[in-house]
Amino acid sequence: QVQLVESGGGLVQPGGSLRLSCVISGSIFRTYVLDWYRQAPGKQRELVANIISSGITNYADTVKGRFTISVDNAKNTVYLQMNSLKPEDTAIYVCNLNQRGFNYWGQGTQVTVSS
Repeated sequence: QVQLVESGGGLVQPGGSLRLSCVISGSIFRTYVLDWYRQAPGKQRELVANIISSGITNYADTVKGRFTISVDNAKNTVYLQMNSLKPEDTAIYVCNLNQRGFNYWGQGTQVTVSS
């Protein structure tokens, strides 16, 4: 059974940085897509970034140049490095693994950007 557990969220001042982690347990196949989504109150869920097993990465325009997604295959962990954070980045961040047509979700971690 595949499980995803996020960590690293918290309260940070505007302009600050956070690194989110998502540890994946269970079977991971050679072909996959790992996503970071976020959900802010009253807003639709937004795909923030993803990384394909080939190494290709994609970013939402709202975070491009500020956020970096990466994978440590040895640790079965996907990271989201977030720099130059803005109040509008406040949301619950959730990681998702898509493999062989199945989606697996974590429980999310809260990120709050406020002075």
